[in-house]
Amino acid sequence: MVLTAAPTALWVVPVAELGGVARHVLDVAAVGVPGYRVVVVCPTGPLADRLRALGTAVTTAPVGPEHGVRESVAAVRHAVRALGPAVVHSHLSWADVVAAAATVGTGAALVTTEHGIADDDLVYHGAAWRSRAKALLHAARLRRADAVIAVSHATERSIRRKWHPAAGLPVAVVPNGVDRPDEPTPRSPGLHVCSIARLAPEKRLDALLDAVSVLRGSHPDVRLTVAGTGPEEDALRRRAGTLGLDDVTTFVGHVEPAPLLATADVLVQLSVWENCSYSLLDALVHGVGVVATAVGGNPEVLPSAALAPHDDPGAVAQAVARQGLDPALRPTLPETWPTRVDTAARIAQVYAGVLGERG
Repeated sequence: MVLTAAPTALWVVPVAELGGVARHVLDVAAVGVPGYRVVVVCPTGPLADRLRALGTAVTTAPVGPEHGVRESVAAVRHAVRALGPAVVHSHLSWADVVAAAATVGTGAALVTTEHGIADDDLVYHGAAWRSRAKALLHAARLRRADAVIAVSHATERSIRRKWHPAAGLPVAVVPNGVDRPDEPTPRSPGLHVCSIARLAPEKRLDALLDAVSVLRGSHPDVRLTVAGTGPEEDALRRRAGTLGLDDVTTFVGHVEPAPLLATADVLVQLSVWENCSYSLLDALVHGVGVVATAVGGNPEVLPSAALAPHDDPGAVAQAVARQGLDPALRPTLPETWPTRVDTAARIAQVYAGVLGERG
């Protein structure tokens, strides 16, 4: 009996630190993509360390914006030639463009997962001319792709509207999978509010502080924990002081979500855009209430009662109070939401479709 080695899927991930995309990579690596050997090429750092601890094959290389296009393309091309993958699977905009260039003439199938495309380009690009240039670039590199994975239906719509993929290019919706606990988490009423997000303008944490200020007027026992790091930290600390929230607000930096969610009552996320937020999914799994804006993929996860406008602090405060004080009103993860194994299996189906078409 001759055993055939599993084909290799080379994942190109241009981040070293732990964040949303790193979480996706780690979750899929932990359960494995059935029928494929996953190898990750990424920069040296915590993500590579975590992957090795899981037993995942990792090759560290200068891949990312800080290394420049030429060096990143050379690093990915070297990995492709050394490993001979059947599939090269890129994650995040930088890797998408780099992988499209690095795989020319290699024979590898090219798959891309879109994690961070926003309906409004200015969320990430900041200027109209830059947005137009990026859209043209992504439309061009998609001509080399064999399949695209979108993490939500909202993401898929944005891809089609902005990048105009060819009619024959498969675009599959594969949400981030999460595992449900064996037993539901018992929760009690409370008003410990939390945020788990990058401290950046698009996350609208200033609006969260405004809502907590309103809520404190009727519920002086409210507490707020702000988890995450980013350029807005100093400004947010000042705003908390201006609103008189210093004594109820704690900035804790980067933390693992599970311990914080084990003590929190409601997570608030008033972002400009979200594709498939792990923070929301984790909150639902932990029995924590959720109040979020009706943007991107959020309505695919949450009922309308959990959605609130960012510019109405009173409405946000009321939604927080309802869920905080009555755990029965907190939303739960949709029954049909995929587990980590489900997500990995769907990725394998995308690979099989691409390789099957190639014969």
